[in-house]
Amino acid sequence: MSPRFHALKVKDVKRETAEAVSISFDVPEPLREAYRFAAGQYLTLRAVIDGAEVRRSYSICAGEDDGELRVAVKKIDGGVFSAFANENVAAGDEIDVMTPSGRFLLPAHEGGPRSLVAIAAGSGITPVLAMIRTVLTREPESDFFLFYGNRSAQTIIFKEEIEDLKDLFPTRFGVFHVLSRETQDVEILSGRLDREKLATLLTYVVPAREADALFLCGPGEMIEAATATLKTLGVDEARIHREFFTPADGSAPHAAKPAHAEADTGHSARAELIIDGARVAVPVAAGETIIDAAIRAGVEAPFSCKGGMCCTCRAKVEAGKVDMAVNYSLEPWEVEAGFVLTCQSRPVTDTVVLDFDAM
Repeated sequence: MSPRFHALKVKDVKRETAEAVSISFDVPEPLREAYRFAAGQYLTLRAVIDGAEVRRSYSICAGEDDGELRVAVKKIDGGVFSAFANENVAAGDEIDVMTPSGRFLLPAHEGGPRSLVAIAAGSGITPVLAMIRTVLTREPESDFFLFYGNRSAQTIIFKEEIEDLKDLFPTRFGVFHVLSRETQDVEILSGRLDREKLATLLTYVVPAREADALFLCGPGEMIEAATATLKTLGVDEARIHREFFTPADGSAPHAAKPAHAEADTGHSARAELIIDGARVAVPVAAGETIIDAAIRAGVEAPFSCKGGMCCTCRAKVEAGKVDMAVNYSLEPWEVEAGFVLTCQSRPVTDTVVLDFDAM
């Protein structure tokens, strides 16, 4: 079944830093199963702000055994929803919350010890914290190492919680705070998480080649630098898991990217969408994305970021062809199997059929 919204009451709002809050939700008993999540997944929140509907995805920061549903929202410049969440949301409010989505997940644990490494920056800590809490609680033989980049100690989201976890699991949880605008006693921990610094940390501090899995989360620039570094170090790509919080090219995060130059998307088309078992046809204007066409036609198709990062709008092309401008979230096997991000896809044939229910 496709992800769907329910109105949930805000349980509490906690100020994490001057720029970030965490928000927890009350989940009524009949919806408990629908909101069961895996560490690393996210929620899409929907609200009407200044007369316009705004949707944004925020990662769950609670562990799977914590008994709560909580996300973190960092305020960003020009961020309509992030400003609303940081300045206006309070306990007792109701917000439309989509059921959990996302495949930035822990690999299945086959038993025994394993070593996991995360590289995060800014609000990229959010899904990583959920993973850390889950692993430390459920896997008594496993280790988790975190390299976390921020501007200064004051901007570290969940700083106290991270330190508490280190105190609780001193032999199994290693934390390395890397600060770009604050000098630290250990020189390697001062500055940005660039390729040179990552190569040193992942060779001599925590050897990346010995890790069972590595998780990269945060701005696209950092993720691309970390990915390139890990490949240079000989880390198998199958062990690298990534979640982009901003596009790697620095473009606007919540907008469709231009079609590829060689793609003929300059004609109108017809899209047949399969959603929750129903099939509906919508006209697609020249140059229009599938999701924008669905919205214009009043069809409730699942979407969130509209920037190719969250994967909420994932669908499988069953007939016809589309041009997908960018992809920051589908795995290679999904692309090979015919899955696309409909927020970035435009028809290149007169008719296309897309199945949002395909697994």
